[in-house]
Amino acid sequence: MTTVREICQFLNEIAPLVIAESWDNVGLLLGDDRSDVSRITTCLTLTPDVVDEVIAGGAQMVVTHHPLLFKPVQKLNGSTSEGRSILKLLRSGIAVYSPHTAYDNAPAGINQQLAELFELTEIAPLRSRPPEAPFKIVTYVPKENVEQVRRGIWDAGAGVIGNYRDCSFNVDGCGTFFGADSTHPAVGQPGRLEQVAETRIEVVCLANRLEPALAALRKAHPYEEPAIDVFPIKQLPGMTGFEIGGAGRYGRLPRPTTLAELNRMVSERLRQPRLQFVGQLDATIEMLGIACGAAGEYLKDAHRAGCQAFLTGETRFHSCLEARDLGMAIILPGHYATERPAMEELARRLSQRFDNVIAEASHVESDPVQSL
Repeated sequence: MTTVREICQFLNEIAPLVIAESWDNVGLLLGDDRSDVSRITTCLTLTPDVVDEVIAGGAQMVVTHHPLLFKPVQKLNGSTSEGRSILKLLRSGIAVYSPHTAYDNAPAGINQQLAELFELTEIAPLRSRPPEAPFKIVTYVPKENVEQVRRGIWDAGAGVIGNYRDCSFNVDGCGTFFGADSTHPAVGQPGRLEQVAETRIEVVCLANRLEPALAALRKAHPYEEPAIDVFPIKQLPGMTGFEIGGAGRYGRLPRPTTLAELNRMVSERLRQPRLQFVGQLDATIEMLGIACGAAGEYLKDAHRAGCQAFLTGETRFHSCLEARDLGMAIILPGHYATERPAMEELARRLSQRFDNVIAEASHVESDPVQSL
């Protein structure tokens, strides 16, 4: 039987959590990673009707693009729609995973899928990210707990070097401690000097995954007060393996086209009969910038890249004015239209990867924005 952990590992291969934005809340948000999974539902947003569908359909896991618990919470009760949904999911033992911005910008993620849908060539990120100087996390673990601690750190996005994941260095040794009478040591007894066969684990970690990796380490570690060291690693000239890609995409259309023709193409390929736009319909478009969802902040990046048009789901009124001042077109097919198809594709990839798992996109989810 396939477990939640195995699903999470595969999702991390598709959309490495290390490339998620630092402000995002991604990964396994709810559930026990040891639980078995035979049915998965994917969706754009885990709304109450989707929650009811997931429970009624017997899914053990849901992959939602937009995360639950996006902001820190102090109370979890039935007074809010999100609280009621989470309580239902908890009672049903359903795990929840969100890839969000990691999937937006992954090598085969949403923006790349959109770029390929419109047959762009010379595809590149709209906003490149320079290599980050990583940290090294060091901890000491009893030998019998090494695997659970390493796995916890890895699943949180640490231990990635270039195209390699689950990287670590391990060396055996002897740890000593003397616990006060008030302690509850996982090994040995309080009030005496203990010597324990331990393994020193070293794992590299980029800054944007450091906090969740440390939280996962503490959760997996058997000790009351685990010894944890964090060291910054100096980025040396020519040092590679810690690049984290870039956000958005841009590229060249197969042939120069008018904005009117491009609008028709977007409408047809995103199955969106009505869309909003800024620009002159007879303007010639050769380069197109893309950022899914609500990403007006990438407009200037598209302009610097030489794009005559920029496609995003939705944006602020002032971004539209800015586009007009820059002499650029903006195409706005809607937030749902730019991201939902990729969640359908993710369900297909999950079914393809796991023979004993049925993965389907939500059947009840729909675009809440309608037009006459």
